[in-house]
Amino acid sequence: MTTDSTEHSPDPVLPDVNMHLVPPSKPVVGRVVESTNCMKGKSASFVRHVSIDVSGTPLEGAFCSGQSFGVVPPGVDHNGKPHKVRLYSIASPTRGEDGEGKVLATTCKRLIDEYWPQTPKDDETRHDLFTGVCSNYLCDSKVGDEILVTGPVGKRFILPAEPCRHDYLFLATGTGIAPFRGMISDLLEGPDGPVDSDIHLVMGVPYTTDLLYDDALRALEKRHANFHYHTVVSREIQPDGTKGGYVHHYLDRQVHLHETLLREDRTLMYLCGLAGMQLGVFQFLARAGLGDAYLKVKDDLRDVAPADWDTKSIRKYVRPTHRCMLEVY
Repeated sequence: MTTDSTEHSPDPVLPDVNMHLVPPSKPVVGRVVESTNCMKGKSASFVRHVSIDVSGTPLEGAFCSGQSFGVVPPGVDHNGKPHKVRLYSIASPTRGEDGEGKVLATTCKRLIDEYWPQTPKDDETRHDLFTGVCSNYLCDSKVGDEILVTGPVGKRFILPAEPCRHDYLFLATGTGIAPFRGMISDLLEGPDGPVDSDIHLVMGVPYTTDLLYDDALRALEKRHANFHYHTVVSREIQPDGTKGGYVHHYLDRQVHLHETLLREDRTLMYLCGLAGMQLGVFQFLARAGLGDAYLKVKDDLRDVAPADWDTKSIRKYVRPTHRCMLEVY
């Protein structure tokens, strides 16, 4: 039961969630039940929606949307030690892919790159291809394969205990869409839904073909008048002839769509994706006079124009408030 102070506070009350039921030192076996391409078309990137059955393990029915789980890839690293756990955002609603909390899913992008020198000791002439150990292991897995999993992890990047008390602005880039797929499903099609909250999802990608879960999200928008899905494509010319941009450019251009939402005491903002989005979004909030509800700016930066902020300064002097949930990588 909430107190009077929380009933009238704009800050969200977050529910208690399960944490570390399965530690990395003692992973349990899950089984792949689905692996599908979740992109809109052919792209330079490769992203798959991978579903894992965790029934019969401590993870069954014990995770919620917004949390992460761990995958322990087989084999050893370059030092001959077993590979460490890698964390992946859960892309499923709290009820799971199956509706019973037995199957969780993630949105996994293959890491494929060339070697390049990062320290003075590295070979400057080396440029052969390498692939990410865990991302490619997970994307290569087939239905029926066993996967060692851990978790769940995360207690802040989740929906509030009373979702209907808030409106939402979800900002994603790339695979940062993963937690929002589950959260939006919980809000609109969960057992206690749908909520009548105002829900906006802004999804930023380089090319249209990089949009993830695009068809499903557009179908969801048609079914629910309070859900608004906005796409931001950075490297394509727009239908009106203008250049593309990033998420913060979109917010700046379309401030009339979101200013009222952001000024409301009940609105929560969630950011998930590449770390570069954080600077642009924070600058937008400060420049538009919308930052007080979402950012705590220390005195060292308070008199500096937002245009002069940089990644180093915001990491040192800017902190999100309780109404701003941040998960960047």
